[in-house]
Amino acid sequence: MNRYPLWKNILICVILFFGLIYTLPNFYGEVPAVQISSGKATLKLDPALIAPIEKTLQDAGIEHTGVFAEENSVRFRFGGTEDQLRAKDLIEEQLIPDPADPSYVVALNLLPASPNWLSSIRALPMYLGLDLRGGVHFLLEVDMPGAIVNRLDSTAADLRTLMRDRRIRHAGISREGNTVHLRFRDAELREAARAAILNNTNDLQLVPRDDAANDLKLIASLTPQAQQTIREFAIKQNITTLHNRINELGVAEPVIQQQGMDRIVVQLPGVQDVAKAKDILGRTATLEIRMVDDTPGALEAAMSGQLPLGTELYTERGGLPLLVKNDVMLTGDRLTDAQPGFDSQSNEPAVFLNLDSAGSRIFRDVTRENVGKRMAILLIEKGRGEVITAPVIRTEIGGGRVQISGSMTTVEANDVALLLRAGSLAAPMQIIEERTVGPSLGAENIARGFNSVLWGMLAIAVFVMVYYSAIGVISVIALAANLMLLIALLSLLQATLTLPGIAAIALTLGMAIDANVLINERIREELRNGVTPQAAIHAGYDRAFDTILDANVTTFIAGIALLVFGSGPVRGFAVVLCLGILTSVFSAVIVSRMFVNLLYGRQRKLAGVRIG
Repeated sequence: MNRYPLWKNILICVILFFGLIYTLPNFYGEVPAVQISSGKATLKLDPALIAPIEKTLQDAGIEHTGVFAEENSVRFRFGGTEDQLRAKDLIEEQLIPDPADPSYVVALNLLPASPNWLSSIRALPMYLGLDLRGGVHFLLEVDMPGAIVNRLDSTAADLRTLMRDRRIRHAGISREGNTVHLRFRDAELREAARAAILNNTNDLQLVPRDDAANDLKLIASLTPQAQQTIREFAIKQNITTLHNRINELGVAEPVIQQQGMDRIVVQLPGVQDVAKAKDILGRTATLEIRMVDDTPGALEAAMSGQLPLGTELYTERGGLPLLVKNDVMLTGDRLTDAQPGFDSQSNEPAVFLNLDSAGSRIFRDVTRENVGKRMAILLIEKGRGEVITAPVIRTEIGGGRVQISGSMTTVEANDVALLLRAGSLAAPMQIIEERTVGPSLGAENIARGFNSVLWGMLAIAVFVMVYYSAIGVISVIALAANLMLLIALLSLLQATLTLPGIAAIALTLGMAIDANVLINERIREELRNGVTPQAAIHAGYDRAFDTILDANVTTFIAGIALLVFGSGPVRGFAVVLCLGILTSVFSAVIVSRMFVNLLYGRQRKLAGVRIG
């Protein structure tokens, strides 16, 4: 009656064993590390960097405790902060000969101190939030007027293209403040332009103005709805771009969320190098398409120091010099998507770009007028440009779908598509608040949270063991299994633990022991009714299960509501609460019954149950 089949006991033991394995990394703590990542969009990290850096550290007498190479970074782990700081200086000297133009980002970081055999099976500690681990907190303000100005500049360029397409002559189009002024020689042309603009877009308000007899103007301004859309897009685009940039710091589970109408909160747990974090967050990157200057002798003159007027000298992939004209034909604002693929004819790796309607028209005109010439796609960052690719224009390209191919591997095509998709800041930002949480404060919060859970569990354990005797001991074992499984799940899912999360763990322990109390009291009641001990144990677990399930389901629904509608610390609390409910039901009903079965289930004539 009270026996699990062998396979069920083995399955429960396997689950508990894996729970123990994935809980272990959380007890090793963290150690200082130095992280190396690419400082330029077109520079990919090469694993071959590891060997010369290791030799440099060895010559300097600095021993590292592990090297971890990932797709976007290489991390060296050290035994102490002194070795970490010395190693950072040496690596910077080796990899960054010109500090004004760094090719790599060398930053201080923290890495788990767990053994390599645990890391090899992806047994990693759970992430700790800013309040537990320490780190930096930034409040960034998005320049919404700047976003509006950027949109008006692109609108002015679109209107010039539209006037040219419709063959409407104008006397000039320029942005003045938050409006775009279109000048005409006569009213008939102005009215034709007005009709063409209204047919092309709904985002502009048009007001005619006559300043003089020969100065007829059409004043275009953005509608309130269009301005609101631009503001919302600027926030979303900047948040996406910040995510991409923070990857360079290797921050585990950063918090990046909107606050109010024009502000973004950024929390970077574990970041020690605040200056490097500010440098990366403050970058402004834009994508530009320009024409290559292939005039005979122009490149040679530029190489000798005589740069032709209206050009700039860059270096393309492979290290070859490239002379690019200053005139920007198209910017990344017009790019809607970029995906890697293969050329349908040559089957070579390629990148496919999708442009919006205005970008499609501009690109069609540019390619029609420059067939046979080279076009450079640049990523401009911190005032410096990087040539992503410079293909030859084979034919006029319309329809808004552009293909970039030629001398690219599959990996390079994926990298180029990722760079183009990453985009740029839709509007400038400035840091208006900066707050640093030291590691010592985080350690103090961890100690207090750990003590609250420990003493709470000890108090519960003593009471239950005294009150329920042997069955109480089994209940405490099930409670420990619940805590272990919860921590293992959080580690396996790489969830972020914060102070509210610790509160949720303490709450989960109380709810878990409540389920055992219901089972134990039900067994007592059956024994008082004269039921045999074996039948009492069976009835206690069987009849208490419905009550336990109902109570936990209602709490689980509340946790899901917090998870869906909450944000920040509330969501962290909800995640731990929901996972804790699942582990508490499993440990209280399944794990505790396995131990009860092992203790009493094999005795056919059971004299009694030690349940206080």
